[in-house]
Amino acid sequence: MAATSGDFRIGPDAGRVVIKTTRAGLAARAGHDLTIEVTRWSAQVQVPAEEDGGPAAATVSADLDLGSLEVREGTGGALPLTDRDRREIKKQMSGLLGSATATFASTRVIPAGSGGGGAVEGTVTLSGKTQPARLQVTAPGDGQYRGSATLTQTGFGIKPYSGFFGTLKLKDEVTLEFQLTLPSS
Repeated sequence: MAATSGDFRIGPDAGRVVIKTTRAGLAARAGHDLTIEVTRWSAQVQVPAEEDGGPAAATVSADLDLGSLEVREGTGGALPLTDRDRREIKKQMSGLLGSATATFASTRVIPAGSGGGGAVEGTVTLSGKTQPARLQVTAPGDGQYRGSATLTQTGFGIKPYSGFFGTLKLKDEVTLEFQLTLPSS
């Protein structure tokens, strides 16, 4: 990950974090694949100077306020996603997550070479349950990063949504995606 060395504290003004869900079950055609934005989050990226290890010695941590989730998009489905649907989904998420915070802490950064990108390995903790995560990262521009990781809801003790007597459900796996720009030093 070709990054300038420094200590960067960033939040929603520097990028976006979204969670993507997909549907399953016999009635999957009726439901929607959702894009849910985390509107309040903060992250710290520390990249030492080359002589101190450079990007390979970087650390990344993030806090995601799950009380700030907003449904931004619903694709598929028998009918378009309505504002009423969005309110109902938000109500269900709030009932399930409350004002929980998910945290990420890196354990290893694996640069992909001079072109930027690579992977960041670490752990995600939510409600006292922790699971490993591997963020695959690309660097499409100077100081710009995009990445994603797949997590399971059950790994955090969350039972994936199920409706219509179990014929419409969310898959256990959700994808967390981010895009951000580190400020210039």
